[in-house]
Amino acid sequence: MPAPPPHRIADLSASLTVFLIALPLSLGIALATGAPLQAGLVAAAVGGIVAGRFGGAPLQISGPAAGLTVITADLIHLYGWQTTCAVTAVAGVAQLLLGRIRVARSALAVSPSIVHGMLAGIGVTIAVAQLHIVLGGSPQSSPVANTLALPGQLADLHPVSLSVSLLVVAVLLAWPRLPGRGGRALRRLPAALAAVGAATAVTAVAGLSLPRVELPSWSTHALAELPRGPVLGLIAAVLTMTLVASVESLLSAVAVDKLLAARPDSEDIPRADLDRELRGQGLANLVSGLLGGLPVTGVAVRSAANCAAGARSRNSAIWHGVWVLLAAGLLTGLLEYIPLAALAALVMVVGVQMVKISHVRTVRRHRELLVYATTTAAVVLLGVLEGVALGIAVAVAVALHRVARTRVAVTENGGVHRVCVRGQLTFLAVPRLSRALAQVPPGAAAVVELTGSFMDHAAYEALQEWRAGHLARGGTAELAGRSGQQLTTGHVAPGHAGHHCRPWTPWHNHACVTPEDAGTTGQAASGRTLLSGVSNFQRATAPLVREELARLAREGQRPDHLFLTCADSRLVTSMITSSGPGDLFTVRNVGNLVPPPGSEDSVAAAIEYAVEVLRVESITVCGHSGCGAMQALLDTSADGGQQTPLRRWLGHGHPSLARTVPPIADRGHADAVECLSLANVVQQLDHLRAHPCVARAVAEGRLSLHGMYFHVGEAQAYVLDEGVGHFHAVTPHAAAPQPTSPVVV
Repeated sequence: MPAPPPHRIADLSASLTVFLIALPLSLGIALATGAPLQAGLVAAAVGGIVAGRFGGAPLQISGPAAGLTVITADLIHLYGWQTTCAVTAVAGVAQLLLGRIRVARSALAVSPSIVHGMLAGIGVTIAVAQLHIVLGGSPQSSPVANTLALPGQLADLHPVSLSVSLLVVAVLLAWPRLPGRGGRALRRLPAALAAVGAATAVTAVAGLSLPRVELPSWSTHALAELPRGPVLGLIAAVLTMTLVASVESLLSAVAVDKLLAARPDSEDIPRADLDRELRGQGLANLVSGLLGGLPVTGVAVRSAANCAAGARSRNSAIWHGVWVLLAAGLLTGLLEYIPLAALAALVMVVGVQMVKISHVRTVRRHRELLVYATTTAAVVLLGVLEGVALGIAVAVAVALHRVARTRVAVTENGGVHRVCVRGQLTFLAVPRLSRALAQVPPGAAAVVELTGSFMDHAAYEALQEWRAGHLARGGTAELAGRSGQQLTTGHVAPGHAGHHCRPWTPWHNHACVTPEDAGTTGQAASGRTLLSGVSNFQRATAPLVREELARLAREGQRPDHLFLTCADSRLVTSMITSSGPGDLFTVRNVGNLVPPPGSEDSVAAAIEYAVEVLRVESITVCGHSGCGAMQALLDTSADGGQQTPLRRWLGHGHPSLARTVPPIADRGHADAVECLSLANVVQQLDHLRAHPCVARAVAEGRLSLHGMYFHVGEAQAYVLDEGVGHFHAVTPHAAAPQPTSPVVV
């Protein structure tokens, strides 16, 4: 009998993991709203099966969510449970209509810092609530109440409950690090399943007295009925539930896409279709309401756990719903052995893992830490919808501040008055610009230099009016960007790049050689050419990057990527990656070699520093065409010449000679050097995986490895697709502007 495909095994394992999280959360949310406990199970099953089957986010897990707890509790208090079910069903119909008119795409406009802040806030909320159960108590009604009650809970903790919870945490942390062949075999079992199973077994064998799972009876379950109450109140209730459920589901779907993008195996998993997801959520709410269930939304906690558990398709969500049905109807006796402390510890760890240090570093690098922190705090203190709304408000305020933060300086040199404008030139900066222009004396020569990327109509008119008046008084006025070209309203500055890099001019065209160097030869000319280039940097580029470099000097480097490539002078890493200061941690050596662990310390030290200290998220090994090291490796592989430092170093590339050459899609190999260069990239990736720090980071899911080949003559990059075993060309993005010249730092 053939074995099931690997992706089905991954989906099955992930569905069990998510089921173990969903079951207690669903019951707990039902209890918090005052609804029948069965309603939580109905919503979890319907969310998994219906939203999982018809939704547009394959890895999103839907079910009852904490973000709707207050709204649902208020509706039950005002109109009763059965009317609340009817409101849920009507809200589902409203979501179906919204999905049909395709309004869900607006969720894509939400800043990543808000999405990450929402995830972190939900994680903190869940972790603090579950900590009370871990300590042997019961969670309070809100995160603030849970926090305030922690000192009293710590003073009256339950040692048995805490011990079982610590066992779960220990298994969860140790499971990915189990050593040896036996450890690799055991790691096929999900860590969450192993942790809960171990805690359940210990509790049963030791006869420990702990609160356990209690599934309610279905004899008292109530279905929806026609709504009763004031029409305006019911309409407001439907609109509120529709808005909150839709926003939370769509933001969760966007967050799941971002979590999925960090996984190395995510290429064949489709990204979310938000309009279809909204329709799927609407259908799930319609069914859940009619069957007497709680409102359904996409749930970030369970979705994040689903991604972390390795789910590959929507089958994981559907199967998790099936498990909830089976547990509610057939597995009551077995599930009632599970201690609540074990499940609480599992959920607490999941919540803590949602606060990712890498997200904090990213938003800090983009100067959006205030947006992230505000969203996180507001989600914890006020709720998901309120937190996201406040995060959006802060993000808009930060954006306006950046647009308004335009610096205008006036200098005079040799009778020429230069007005330098740094930043976006909009109507908000017109008063500052006018004051600066007024400092230029009538009749003087003036240059207005714009280093930003945009000028709106109000600023354009202010500049043109001043220019006309200045010319009328006998002066000269030039309005130019950094390249000296004339600017118009709405114009994007020529040569503008995010890191303010100047256009590159090859030294071999003598663009950097001063007239007095023209007749110089030998070492003197080489040195003076270098110094001339440095002088050009100090004159043209340093003023533009000084602020960014000062920030990096204060905050330290936080690169996301380690780029390991050859020392060849034709391979300019910042040019082919469009990167600037602080983006890449670069290691260059002859032949882009990664010696195996224990054979050489220089490259190994750089790798360890990048992975363990800088916590980079990806590593790329990049080879190139016409590589002299690969030619030397071919030439010296058959002879037994004298061992020189170069020959000893190239010995690390000998395994590449026996490697199968991966093809380049849509074209053949150019020559033997190209064949060896391609094989060498794949071989060095294998050496890279052998380094313990790399292996750990990859196993933890925080590091991905990539191969690249750059053809110098074609100016074409090729990336390795390890899934199919070949290199394919990187094509320009359809919306990317075509540069007129190469750009480097």
